[in-house]
Amino acid sequence: MTATQDMQLYFSGKVLYGDDFNHEQIEGWYRDESEGYANIVKTRDQPYRYVYHRLNQQTAFRFLPEGRQFARAMGLGSAFGHEFEPLNRRITNLTIVDPSDQFVATEVVGIPARYIKPNVSGRLPFDDNHFDLLTCFGVLHHIPNVSFVIKELCRVLEPGGYALIREPIVSMGDWRRPRSGLTKRERGIPLHLFQSMIDEAGFTVVRRQVVGFAPLRVLWKKSGGDLFNNSLGTSLDLLMSGLFRWNLSYHAEGLFAKFRPTAAAYVLTKK
Repeated sequence: MTATQDMQLYFSGKVLYGDDFNHEQIEGWYRDESEGYANIVKTRDQPYRYVYHRLNQQTAFRFLPEGRQFARAMGLGSAFGHEFEPLNRRITNLTIVDPSDQFVATEVVGIPARYIKPNVSGRLPFDDNHFDLLTCFGVLHHIPNVSFVIKELCRVLEPGGYALIREPIVSMGDWRRPRSGLTKRERGIPLHLFQSMIDEAGFTVVRRQVVGFAPLRVLWKKSGGDLFNNSLGTSLDLLMSGLFRWNLSYHAEGLFAKFRPTAAAYVLTKK
C-alpha cells in the first residue's frame, strides 16, 4: 500500500492515524506536542480564559451523583485546571498530568494540586483503582496511541468512579499541513473507533452526546461570544448536533459535509 493510500485510509476514518505507532514514532510525536498547546495559549492576543464551563455542565458534571465528594481526582492534560472550578468544593486532592512546564501550580481553583509529567509511552504512573474522578477534555486527540491511553484511564479509575471525556470526532483538516490555531499533530478520533476503544477498555457508558455543530461554532465566534460558556448557545448546539448527527463524516469533503457535530462527550463509569 502506498503512502497516499495509507492517508486515504486514515482520512476515511477506518483507522486512527498514530494509534499503531512504534516507540520511536511516539517519541517524535511527544516532542512535537509537549508544549504545542501551551505555546498557542502564550501567543494569543487576549488573556487566557476557560470557555467550556456550560458545555461541561450540560454534558458531564450534571450526570455525577448529586453531592458526591471525590477524594482523588485527576485531570489528563488539564493545563491550568480551570475545568475543575465548578467542582472545587467536592474535590479533596487533584492531580494534573500535563507535559508542559507552563501550567504548574500547587493549588488549582482552590484545590491542593500536584502536576506530573506523562510518560512518553502513555503509561500512567499510578496504581490500579487509584482515582475516583477523571477528566480528559480535548486531550486524547493530541496523543498518538489513543487506545492504550484509554485503557490506562480505565485501569487507574476505581470501581464506581467516573471518567468524563470529550474529544473531537472529525479529522480537524489535513494534519500533514500547518493549520491555524492547531498544534502540529492533533487530529480527531472517529466516533465508531472511539466507542470501540471505550468498550474494550472496560468502561460503562452512562451518557454519550455529540456536540460542536460546526456552522453554529463559526457564527457564534464571529459574534465575539463564547458559545460553550453560554447556556442558550450550548443548548442550541446540542440540539443542532443531534439533528445533524446523520451527516457525520470524519474528513469533510465539500461545504454541506461540514454541517455536522464535531465532538463527542462521554460520562463513563467502571464496574
